[in-house]
Amino acid sequence: MRFSGNKPIFPRLDTYMLIKKTPDIKSSEITPESTYINRRRFIEIASGLSIAASSASAWAQTKRGPYDTDEKQTPYKDVTTYNNFYEFGTDKGDPARTAKNFRAQPWTISVDGLVRKPQVYAFDDLIRGMTIEDRVYRMRCVEGWSMVIPWQGFQLSELLKRLAPTSQARYVEFQTLYAPDQLPEQRRTILQWPYVEGLRMDEAMHPLTILAVGGAK
Repeated sequence: MRFSGNKPIFPRLDTYMLIKKTPDIKSSEITPESTYINRRRFIEIASGLSIAASSASAWAQTKRGPYDTDEKQTPYKDVTTYNNFYEFGTDKGDPARTAKNFRAQPWTISVDGLVRKPQVYAFDDLIRGMTIEDRVYRMRCVEGWSMVIPWQGFQLSELLKRLAPTSQARYVEFQTLYAPDQLPEQRRTILQWPYVEGLRMDEAMHPLTILAVGGAK
């Protein structure tokens, strides 16, 4: 995680994505519910969580909060294997097959740049003391599909306040792990690795922005 005064340079994904240019996507263009996507399975692996036998039933019983959508949640069975993680393959079914060798523990996060508390943190230390909450969000991809999924996490703003970015910080940049031995597609030049995403500080501090640590049980 890097705090910067300059806008992060993102890799081009339009080689594999159909980028919509219209300000809104018609409901008729959204992928049918049976093919909705989410990242829940991977994030559960990455955060060391296990899938309990009761997960499917609990999936639809997550209580609503002030930031939740009231739309029907995407069925659990449809959202556990279809995914966008180019580090594991460009086909949406690849991550479910190729993430098995990914090592989620131990996990460290480097914080640097325009921040008062630069450090390499163990993941557990970084989130210690945060109040984990359930949030049900509707997500729409630039490719045209959408989904409604319950997440567990906390407001990203709470973590950023703890890290104390300086007044010069305008962006927060997130850079993925570079480990070709675990992330097979990093052995190819389909993107500039490691992958980078970022937010303006006002976006990162918005109460709707969460750092997800798993899917609701």
